[in-house]
Amino acid sequence: MNKLKIWIEAVRLRTLPVSVAGVLIAIGVAVWRHEFEPVPAVLCLVFAVLAQVASNLANEYFDFIKGVDRAGRDGPRRGVTEGDFSPTTLRNVTIAVLVAAVAVGCCLLPYGGWWLLPAGVVIVLCALAYSAGPWPLSHHGLGELAVFIFFGLVPVNLTYYVMAGHFDATALLCSITIGLMGVNVLLVNNYRDMDDDAAAGKRTSVVIFGRQLGATAYLFNGFVAIAMLSPLWLMAFLNGWSLWFYAIPSLYLLAHLAIWARMITVTGRGLNPLLGATAMNMLVFTVLLCLALPQ
Repeated sequence: MNKLKIWIEAVRLRTLPVSVAGVLIAIGVAVWRHEFEPVPAVLCLVFAVLAQVASNLANEYFDFIKGVDRAGRDGPRRGVTEGDFSPTTLRNVTIAVLVAAVAVGCCLLPYGGWWLLPAGVVIVLCALAYSAGPWPLSHHGLGELAVFIFFGLVPVNLTYYVMAGHFDATALLCSITIGLMGVNVLLVNNYRDMDDDAAAGKRTSVVIFGRQLGATAYLFNGFVAIAMLSPLWLMAFLNGWSLWFYAIPSLYLLAHLAIWARMITVTGRGLNPLLGATAMNMLVFTVLLCLALPQ
């Protein structure tokens, strides 16, 4: 197998829109508020992507160490499980990506202040705690909560803060929206892997509550995510903003419903494209919303 493709699988490229979307929507709100600053914005984007890549690699490494993964699984190919590279190589690459993320994060200190240092430490530790340590979050039904916080609340609000020097109510609502959309990406993953996870003793939320409730949560999250931005949709209506504001939630929900309808009718590897489709729907929504905000 091509080495580049192996590492693309390892970093889980199709999930990276989750980290990108959080930073982009903060940038969109900052531009709208005339508080956009390009340098901290770019640094936040690079940090967010590196942190997610490190978390994805750490997840593969520690799941291998704990014996959670098996060869020939329905999900994306796990290089270390399939023997494409050694556990030592994966561990070293994970550490290197984490170090790079920390270095980029330190560059944000002049913009956000020294209090960002402990915040960054918490982010790095939680990126590892997702699958590492004596009580990994993803093994105890807390993966969705971690995603909501660290791919929704944290990146959107902190990105806005380092650009503007203060927090913003609209950015907060956007962070909840993005957090719920990010949770749906993980729900597809856990929905697909329920049987393998249960056999390995990994108690994800879907293992605990079952596939039916997992699919219902997926459907519910999409509608709540759009509803959280009701003040923005109302503002668009009252101020006669671009017609995009009437189309954006509809376009997202149409794609969301189509993915959900497919999700409940397929199993195993047939769910893999839906994971990427969920992440892409999230990213497209974010881009369209940013473009539609009045300048």
